[in-house]
Amino acid sequence: MRARILGRALRVAVARAGAPSGLRFTRRQLYYELCRTLRPVPRRLRRPGFTVSAPVAYPDFRTALDRYGPIPDLLTSEPVGPRRAGEHTPEPDLFDYGLPRLLICESDDVARMLRANGVPMESACPVYGAGELPLDPRIPDMLSMVDRSAVFVLHDATPDGLTFPARLRELTRIPDDVRVVPLGLRPRQASALHLTHLSGPGAAVAVAAELDPSERLWFDRGRTAEVEAVRPASLLRTVHRLVREVRPRDTSIHLRRVRASGFLTWPTV
Repeated sequence: MRARILGRALRVAVARAGAPSGLRFTRRQLYYELCRTLRPVPRRLRRPGFTVSAPVAYPDFRTALDRYGPIPDLLTSEPVGPRRAGEHTPEPDLFDYGLPRLLICESDDVARMLRANGVPMESACPVYGAGELPLDPRIPDMLSMVDRSAVFVLHDATPDGLTFPARLRELTRIPDDVRVVPLGLRPRQASALHLTHLSGPGAAVAVAAELDPSERLWFDRGRTAEVEAVRPASLLRTVHRLVREVRPRDTSIHLRRVRASGFLTWPTV
């Protein structure tokens, strides 16, 4: 009975994960879509921000996925390592141009998903995963050619994730005049989006001084959240807006409050 329920729910989750236009998605993004399918959050719920426990264990999801069969839009994991820039083009003067922005993801799978869905081309923003660092030494030089260039950082709401932006200059060369801009995920952003959290023992957070009391309590309860818990379409919209540093117009006090709780709360569907 449980296997049939998971199978039917997984079929719905596959359709939702790729919506609205055949998006590519990772295995963990599909897992979290299955969690939302099995335990949806009512749209009109007006409680303060909160996260939701997972209704199905990841091993059970993997078992259901193995039974499901091939999924065309599902990305498969690939070996990662430092990438040499410019191999996609024969242009000899590629590195003579400035680069205004770059996105580095803590998760290599998230980086692969963003590239597969066109973020580098549509937002003129190369995307790298942590496993692909250090950067080709010519990339930082390109960033230095542009005033107020930025390296945007996408990380999980975990103790290690929150320190990832601060550790980035240890992992790769980033010129001093280039901004490092964390985009999230933070606990308050995960709560505003009602994401599915993972549970474990409480963990000390090295950046506790930068957390508000509710975020510290969230970590003390052993909760963490991954960027892949954000709906794929919402994640793409958010990344496109943030790396181009475009803010939508404030149309209501409610929207201003939502945005104040964190970048990743902008799209709520």
